[in-house]
Amino acid sequence: MKVCKFGGSSVADAGQIAKICDIIAADTDRKVVVVSAPGKRSCDDIKVTDLLISCAEARLAGESVEEPLAIVTERFQSICRDLGVADCVGTEISDALQKTIGGDTEHAGRYLDAVKAAGEDNCARLVAGELQRRGHVAEYVNPRDAGLLLSDDYGNARLLPESYQNLATLRDAEGIVVFPGFFGYTVEGEVVTFSRGGSDITGSILAAAVGAEVYENFTDVDSVLSADPSLVPDASPVKELTFREMRELSYAGFGVLHDEAIIPAVRAGIPICIKNTNSPSAPGTMIVPEHREVTSRVVGIASSDGFCTFYVRKYLMNREIGFGRKLLQLFEEEGLSYEHTPSGIDNMSIIVREADLSLEIETHLKNRILNELGADNVIVERGLALVMIVGEGMRYNVGLASKATQAFADAGVNIEMINQGSSEISLMFGVKAEDSRRAVISLHQAFFG
Repeated sequence: MKVCKFGGSSVADAGQIAKICDIIAADTDRKVVVVSAPGKRSCDDIKVTDLLISCAEARLAGESVEEPLAIVTERFQSICRDLGVADCVGTEISDALQKTIGGDTEHAGRYLDAVKAAGEDNCARLVAGELQRRGHVAEYVNPRDAGLLLSDDYGNARLLPESYQNLATLRDAEGIVVFPGFFGYTVEGEVVTFSRGGSDITGSILAAAVGAEVYENFTDVDSVLSADPSLVPDASPVKELTFREMRELSYAGFGVLHDEAIIPAVRAGIPICIKNTNSPSAPGTMIVPEHREVTSRVVGIASSDGFCTFYVRKYLMNREIGFGRKLLQLFEEEGLSYEHTPSGIDNMSIIVREADLSLEIETHLKNRILNELGADNVIVERGLALVMIVGEGMRYNVGLASKATQAFADAGVNIEMINQGSSEISLMFGVKAEDSRRAVISLHQAFFG
């Protein structure tokens, strides 16, 4: 059995949905299909999820939703017409959209999640309808009916462990299961979503639950590349990555796979294959537990901006038992999750997401660190990007750090921070966000030529 997930570009219009139905039909092992909401049809188009968010925001603001709702409805109806899907499917989708947009707005987060999820939910109905029209035994399955239970963290939900046992029954379903990605339900029965891009997570969860042979993630590229092709047009295709390498690259900005999507597959030992909907015969990139051959190569270079750092200095910090714990506890009490904590004998740097740090929280946190922990100085630096060099075999590569720092020097980029994890799978550099592009290009030239 294979679980396959199709992203937004793969279901953007009738032509793309026809392609994915061909792909599903070409392999009888593809029994569980996960779909995203329709994505952009062209560079100036708008994703269905973004249209739905506009509807929700208008409703929450007390404004008319007639126009944005009409746009979303017509988007689905045009796909139904072009495919020739039964009229009842189009009617069901229209009624579902009307009901969801007109739902209870008392809890803004809960209402927004319900509206956002409508893109995936109705796309799954549509794909199931097209497979049925073609004569396949196919069924749309709602996450609530299947038992996909999540925490009530609206917009950033986490899986509840009992879901795996519930979802395992999908293995015995007759025909093809078409499952909407991105959302599930709380124990109380409310719709709740993962973070954006969460359909990848749904696919990985289902693959683990049914014990799939492989989790195929179809997107719009032939394979994972050694760097972002918008920065490095001649980036090299990568045939094989380990779970840990892909996790590091996804975290650092590779948009091919949601960084959290790897975890369920890792725990179940299920390989992931990244494939192209528009070129399904291409071998793609296999993401596996371990490389078949040990090499000293770097597999990829990635960058991600939107970070900031708290630089905390206190004389004899290393002699003060519990200082690090107390410092991180202050971040926890302010609702901030930290990303990295490089440190020295008299200083610690706490790196957080800039989007989570308002100026009000920044000021309050600085004062708490100074007053409650007796720090000598606290400096907050915004506009930071993290650039990462990733590869399982880097630990065997003598002189790698020297080669990397020389690449930064060649590009005229100042390094603000260096951090290497104990696993030695990645080497991370902090630079000014405006310098990250030059850094990636220079690093790629140094390691890949």
